[in-house]
Amino acid sequence: MIGKAIAGWVGSKVDQRDGEGGTVGAIVGVVVWEVGKRVVPAAIVLGAAAYGVRYVSQRMARA
Repeated sequence: MIGKAIAGWVGSKVDQRDGEGGTVGAIVGVVVWEVGKRVVPAAIVLGAAAYGVRYVSQRMARA
């Protein structure tokens, strides 16, 4: 919950730099936060799996 509030606040402040409102920035900030919470762990898992496959295939090639 606090993460959404912080993301909304940061997005609002970034959007207010152009002199207009910050509503769109707040919405974008929250959306980026929510997507990031799901994409980053998935990317870590996929990266670890790819590294594991590479490691095993190299070990099998040497044996």
